[in-house]
Amino acid sequence: MVQAGAGTRICLGSIGAPHGVRGALRVNSFAGHPEDIAAYGPLSDEAGTRRFTLRIVGRAKDQLVCRIEGVDDRDAAAALRGTRLYVERELLPPAEDEEEFYHADLVGLRAELGDGTAFGTVLAVVNHGAGDLLDVVREAGDSVTVPFTRAAVPVVDLAGGRVVIDPPPGLLEEVPEGEEEDSRDR
Repeated sequence: MVQAGAGTRICLGSIGAPHGVRGALRVNSFAGHPEDIAAYGPLSDEAGTRRFTLRIVGRAKDQLVCRIEGVDDRDAAAALRGTRLYVERELLPPAEDEEEFYHADLVGLRAELGDGTAFGTVLAVVNHGAGDLLDVVREAGDSVTVPFTRAAVPVVDLAGGRVVIDPPPGLLEEVPEGEEEDSRDR
């Protein structure tokens, strides 16, 4: 299932606030099992210029408390706040279920309708709390959000570089001018 190209990096987490005064910091892990973030070896920042080896020393609510070599005080920990942590895609295990996908594997796939008509390109996978959504940039240049469900996206063909979209009724209908503003007032 590993379809992403060599050199593709995946964001596995981000550094949060310092924890205490001795350089510990909170880490938001995006790994399936939060503690796994430390198992992939050194992580890098977004630019790939800095490397971090995490050592988990505890938990604080839904975050991990970690130590990073060379970060020995609160000021050094605070300077890293907001740093996103990346790992090379090929270091991640394959998905446990054939119905699970890494977001990075979906981004960039061609989106087609069931009859093969070009629809657009998957720009992102987002989740606002009610389930995953595919943000698709259509051929016309606008974007549409499609529920990432079996009904709305019946085919995910990573090897073929495409997804098939079966849009729910009303998704592709244009909103008459002026009604879009009215719907926001409700």
